[in-house]
Amino acid sequence: MFKDKYRVESIRLPGYDYSQPGAYFITIVTHNRQCSFGNIIDDEMMLNEFGVLVQNEWLKTGIIRPNINIDAFVVMPNHLHGIIIITDNDNGHSRDSRDSRDSRRDTLQRVSTWMETGMETGTHSDTDTVSESKTGTKTIEQFGKPTKNSIPTIVRLFKSTTTKQINQMRQTPMQPLWQRNYFEHVIRDDNELTRIHHYIINNPKRWEEDNLNKFL
Repeated sequence: MFKDKYRVESIRLPGYDYSQPGAYFITIVTHNRQCSFGNIIDDEMMLNEFGVLVQNEWLKTGIIRPNINIDAFVVMPNHLHGIIIITDNDNGHSRDSRDSRDSRRDTLQRVSTWMETGMETGTHSDTDTVSESKTGTKTIEQFGKPTKNSIPTIVRLFKSTTTKQINQMRQTPMQPLWQRNYFEHVIRDDNELTRIHHYIINNPKRWEEDNLNKFL
């Protein structure tokens, strides 16, 4: 489904606000596609201590941000696939499952309306962020002006904290853990969300044919 999509040059959706409510399929790949997080055994991902740390930090993304839901995800030997859902809820209140489902449905409907035509995938630098104009409206993603809870900011902070902690654990200061860029796809509707769910869940079973498998 997503074969060879990780090789495209860095592009952005013109005018798209990556901090607005919506569902986003994210892929982050390790530096040089090194298998740092464990192994696939009998079609299951067996995390090592670095993989467990990456998994916990990804989950923490949704715990520390009240308007972020962490949906399906998988930590693979050399990459992470995950769905991030940005909701309207930024008041710090807890969210039950019904709230999450309703918010997900609403955000997908809005994304589908906004994106009736045009491209919706790309690879991006995690230093690309959304900036705000003087009128308070969001503009397109720009370098060096981080916006709270935008996809680029979330990815940048996740990569930063996991890199720092893993370098401390393996005593390799200043060594890169992740590729500079990451892959993102704006999810249009529930049908697409279901397809990507299946892709993520079945990813370990497809490792032998995964184009991110550096041993192929």
